[in-house]
Amino acid sequence: MGISARGSGMTDPGELILIVDDEPDMCWALEHLLNKRGYVTRKALSAQGALKLTEEHRFACAFLDAKLPDMDGLELARCIRLIAPDTRIIMVSGYFYRDDVPIQEAISQGVIIDLISKPF
Repeated sequence: MGISARGSGMTDPGELILIVDDEPDMCWALEHLLNKRGYVTRKALSAQGALKLTEEHRFACAFLDAKLPDMDGLELARCIRLIAPDTRIIMVSGYFYRDDVPIQEAISQGVIIDLISKPF
C-alpha cells in the first residue's frame, strides 16, 4: 500500500519521490522515512534545483516546503504542475495551516493534494 494523503493511494514503493526543502535536516528526515518504506527519493534544497530534477525525472509525488529562498512553494507547485501534471504534490509547511485560504485554493484548483504541517 502506498503513502496516502487524506485516504487516497498516492504512489507505490519503488516509485520516485521528490523532496524539496531548504533545511537539509528536513530533507534528511523525509528521505529517511520514505527510503525506509521502500520509496526512491531525490532531494533539492531550492526551487531551481527542484525544477531541474523535475525536467530530468518523472516523479510520482513531491513534498514541497512552502517557504524556499528562491521561490514560494505554491508558485513552485504551479511550475511543477506545468512540467509534470501527473505529479502529486504535498505542501510541507510550518507557516501555513490546512484551513488557510491559499492552501484551500491550491487544493481546490488541483495544484496540491494536501498539506502537512511542520513539525511532524
